Amino acid sequence: MSFVVMTDTSGNLPNQVILDHSLKVIPFSYHIDGKEYNTIKNPDFDAEDYYARIKRGMKVTTSQIPPQLYADFFEPALREGHDVIYVAMSSGISGSCNSARIAAQMMMEAYPGRIVEVIDTRGASLGEGIIAVYAARLRRRGFSTADAIRELYDHVERMFNVFTVDDLMHLRRGGRLSNLSAVVGTVLHIKPLLKGNEEGKIVAFHKVRGRKRAIETLAEYYDQLVVRPETQIVGIAQAACREDAALLAELLRRNRPPQEILTVEYEPVTGSHVGPGALALFFESREGVRSFGT
Repeated sequence: MSFVVMTDTSGNLPNQVILDHSLKVIPFSYHIDGKEYNTIKNPDFDAEDYYARIKRGMKVTTSQIPPQLYADFFEPALREGHDVIYVAMSSGISGSCNSARIAAQMMMEAYPGRIVEVIDTRGASLGEGIIAVYAARLRRRGFSTADAIRELYDHVERMFNVFTVDDLMHLRRGGRLSNLSAVVGTVLHIKPLLKGNEEGKIVAFHKVRGRKRAIETLAEYYDQLVVRPETQIVGIAQAACREDAALLAELLRRNRPPQEILTVEYEPVTGSHVGPGALALFFESREGVRSFGT
């Protein structure tokens, strides 16, 4: 029995990757000055301009997808006799994952015998997108739905999501930073290091002085924690800081080069929460890595 791999635009995958792996992607939307924008139907999205406007004070709002839209997204594949594996954004930072779970239950009741599995990646951006790519690879290798689900949960347990930002205001304003007591500002050029914890919530767990040192520290975490880099896709996401992303990629290749480095610009929904200057790194380590540093 075959399965269809689905995800959403917060997975931050380039269009060519989506096409190459036959992924189905549901778009998230965002609002600026009361106008709604769709993350798929906006080919003119200018990341440099978008993040510059956020830096100047532009307010962006986002909302979760309701269950019925997810149900409508899942149903065509089920009607054709396929199972569905939906790779979702972390339930620790968005209610959309739970909306998808409600829809999955609705659809399994409507299509007895079909499986709709919502994989809570406990991550975002490429911490989600890379899991979707692995799901498509498992399908290509002939994995059953049940075996693929088990394999994907193992990937989730070992995926480390770590990043730095220029300004914590964006995460605070959206309620996406869980340990406010650890918040540090930009005074004295102190830069926070943040991660996705065991529950997929964002927590600050370390701080360093200066942007360059923050980038070097991300690379040091990689050197210390990565497992079998030659077999995996490592992800870098950046919000209007391409030179920093290039430096980080160079540092990753220095000691333990991965099979592939996928570098992307933060898409507008997740990017509105991390803010301009965000730089994130995603790679697989040992099980339990999410508790690192705490």
